[in-house]
Amino acid sequence: MSKLIQHTSTSLSEVHETVDTTLPRKGWRRILAYAGPAYLVSVGYMDPGNWATDLQGGAQFGYQLIWVLLMSNLMALLLQSLSARLGIVRRRDLAQANREVYPPAVNFCLYILAEIAIAACDLAEVLGMALGIYLLTGLPLIWGVGITVFDTLLLLWLQNYGIRKLEAFIIVLVATIGGCFLIEIILAKPPLGAVATGFIPTALSDKALYIAVGIIGATVMPHNLYLHSALVQTRKIGTDKKSIRTALKYNFIDSTIALNAAFFVNAAILILAATVFYTTGNTEVAKIEDAHKLLAPLLGNKFAPILFAVALIAAGQSSTVTGTLAGQIVMEGYLRIRINPWLRRLITRLIAITPAVLVIVIYGEEKVDDLLVFSQVILSLQLGFAVIPLIHFVSDKETMGEFAIKPLTKFFAWLIAGILVFLNVRLVVQEILSVYSSDGNMFWKIVIPLLAFGFIWLFLMMTLLPLLKKRKQKASIVLHKEAPLLTNLSVPQVNTIAAALDFSENDEKLIAYALNQGRKEASYILLHVVETAPAKLLGEASDDFETRKDRERLEQYAATLQQMGYNVSIALGYRSRIKEIVRLVKESKADLLIMGAHRHKGLKDYVFGETIEAVRHELDIPVLIVNV
Repeated sequence: MSKLIQHTSTSLSEVHETVDTTLPRKGWRRILAYAGPAYLVSVGYMDPGNWATDLQGGAQFGYQLIWVLLMSNLMALLLQSLSARLGIVRRRDLAQANREVYPPAVNFCLYILAEIAIAACDLAEVLGMALGIYLLTGLPLIWGVGITVFDTLLLLWLQNYGIRKLEAFIIVLVATIGGCFLIEIILAKPPLGAVATGFIPTALSDKALYIAVGIIGATVMPHNLYLHSALVQTRKIGTDKKSIRTALKYNFIDSTIALNAAFFVNAAILILAATVFYTTGNTEVAKIEDAHKLLAPLLGNKFAPILFAVALIAAGQSSTVTGTLAGQIVMEGYLRIRINPWLRRLITRLIAITPAVLVIVIYGEEKVDDLLVFSQVILSLQLGFAVIPLIHFVSDKETMGEFAIKPLTKFFAWLIAGILVFLNVRLVVQEILSVYSSDGNMFWKIVIPLLAFGFIWLFLMMTLLPLLKKRKQKASIVLHKEAPLLTNLSVPQVNTIAAALDFSENDEKLIAYALNQGRKEASYILLHVVETAPAKLLGEASDDFETRKDRERLEQYAATLQQMGYNVSIALGYRSRIKEIVRLVKESKADLLIMGAHRHKGLKDYVFGETIEAVRHELDIPVLIVNV
């Protein structure tokens, strides 16, 4: 197996269950064993993208949008607790759960959207880091963007010390951000009465709506839902109900503290902008660098801009770590492929750098803040496609048991999903109408309806499929017609048995079941599909290392069984897993196929990562599924 790309079945496998909470602890030590994941998640709620939306919101609308921040924080708290619940109870992250339930076409679309969300988030981190470096040192933005490539090395260094050290590093950065803004707020001395009025919901103009949706997108971030469901699995917990309840309780406490800290930072940025800029008539201050320049003269303190820049760098650097983890989780969960963290980080960072460089080169540095806000709106548009599956999963009593969310929680979860979808649809319709009302833009006038149709299809599939499957399961319980008489109980003799293998510890069990079905009177075909890129491209002409190694393993199995007196042959497949299994079974004229299935709920993941439905519908012979 390549050192760059590996197959994995556990979320964040290198740190999975590395923190043991089952050890006897008392008091704060017991709580601290669970603390950590929510702080890594909270970083996404105070990244540079939040700064841009919060600064623009405060400078242009004063304290009016504080209630949007509060609503976003409450939404985030509920959704992140649901994400943690999924990981704790099912030991599955959101990407893995999606892969088990939705068909490949839907999963591919959800994967692409998740990657776009991560790229948008990383874009904010790139620009934020570059801005922070520029504000602190005067280095041009284009150079700062280039420097951000090398933070990959920091992530690799941190990962060598385990998840607890990584969490400690992030908590230090979060404390740095909070401390800087606490000092800024003390210096600004905002009027508390005016701040309090900002907590009262008010109607939003079109411009305020754009900023509000950006605030929601910057606060309730889709990739954080993937991240939290995986990070809670770094804790080893007992499988009994009491241990699960304890883990849920302490993780909720962890989330509450961490997300309230994030709310403080966001509110501090907005209040600072409202106090320093809006109330002084500087409502056009919508850029981070302008805010940095005006802080010193308006506050009368030369340390204010330095604190501002330091906090910005800390926000960008902490976010870049969690963004990499989220990307790893999404790729592993949807594709069941793990790319080494440094390569994953490098690819994600280069994707994010490209639009940043293009905007700086073509439009100039004055458009960087607009790009930051736009990246947060993109994040918000992805939210529904992460939130709705999450609600479905944690509501499912079949997989969650007694830990499925209660009706009241479900009501608020769907209410949040409805609010998010409504705001996003309203924003999209508003932008579409502006495109169609303007001259030109023929390309977008053609492309937009196609994109809209695709999004509507994906939304309906994602929302309705789990409900249709539940109804189908209930319908299958309904009494059937009167049972026929049992007059023919003979079974055709099994002469040839095919067994699909994956070269894991499960092979021995599968082969044992195969031998038990046919004894020494039958012939056996051992199957395996090679998954390397050369094998998929060249097929039978492939002769790479892994192909040769796979053939050697099959031959070794066959030789061992032949020595025991069994009639055994082998067959390799190369391209589509399902098609190759079906082809090999038909060509061998097998009377029975044996495959392995993991023992989790939802659609069963097989040895080759596909479902039983796809294989058995293509074959007219019995298929024996062995739980491994």
